[in-house]
Amino acid sequence: MGRSAGGPGGSRGRRFAPRAPERCHAAPMRTSRLEAFSDGVLAIVITVMVLELHVPDGPHLSDLADSATGFLTYLLSFVYVGIYWNNHHHMFQLVRRVDGRVLWANLHLLFWLTLFPFTTAWIDETGLARVPLVVYGINLLAAAVAYYVLELTILRAEGDDGVLREALGSDLKGKASPFLYLIGITIAALWGWPALVPFTVVAVMWLVPDRRMEEYVARHELSD
Repeated sequence: MGRSAGGPGGSRGRRFAPRAPERCHAAPMRTSRLEAFSDGVLAIVITVMVLELHVPDGPHLSDLADSATGFLTYLLSFVYVGIYWNNHHHMFQLVRRVDGRVLWANLHLLFWLTLFPFTTAWIDETGLARVPLVVYGINLLAAAVAYYVLELTILRAEGDDGVLREALGSDLKGKASPFLYLIGITIAALWGWPALVPFTVVAVMWLVPDRRMEEYVARHELSD
């Protein structure tokens, strides 16, 4: 009897080419968890800062004078956290793709922002001394650099077809801010409290959310 052709390996002399692996087209990583986590961290930062405020010792309005410096430094740092939250929110309205590097870049930004309660309390409790003000300025500068790194990392993750690159355009405020921080750090090292002037100027510059992204989102929705 002849050999059956249905054995292992098929018929004699016939070979089957292995099936080519199917390509897996992974869907873009969503930004919702990153945004929710960032929102939660920034909410905690604000909560910790307000808990650092000292309650006046007496029941009179004059007793508030002892807490004036703490309230003003809290207000400045609160505005900064609000600025980062606003611009972070606007930026991620245009982000369609993130990867692991973006996640770490975002954590890098959050690291510097979570130091705000510490550096703010230090300048308050030391009466706006020079060294704490220098450290506070470095904290502000590091957060600004981290935000810029986050932008670059997102642009790299999205590639040439990302909409964020077109929406950003020329970032004059982003380029001017580090120089003002450096001026403030220098003033803090030499004279102390006048350093709050350039720090406040930067905060005022950024009080209005980034209109470029708002306008881009509006035009995109209208075109759709």
